[in-house]
Amino acid sequence: MEIDTIKERVGEVLASILEHNNFEIHDELTAKDVDGWDSLSHMMIITKIEEEFGIRFKLRELNKLKNMGSLVSLIQTKA
Repeated sequence: MEIDTIKERVGEVLASILEHNNFEIHDELTAKDVDGWDSLSHMMIITKIEEEFGIRFKLRELNKLKNMGSLVSLIQTKA
């Protein structure tokens, strides 16, 4: 799957969970850069991404994520 397609779909997930799109998807983006992205919304985002892409993350994979770039790479390897 194309990286741009993944980023677009992840952006849509973020916007639907956080109820705003006041952010720009880029590789260095982290939760602290986005208003409303707290621990609860993080779990909702991960769950929605799993549903959106038909994949399942392992806890150790999630613990290794540093930023949006690493999330997109992980999705690309699983999708």
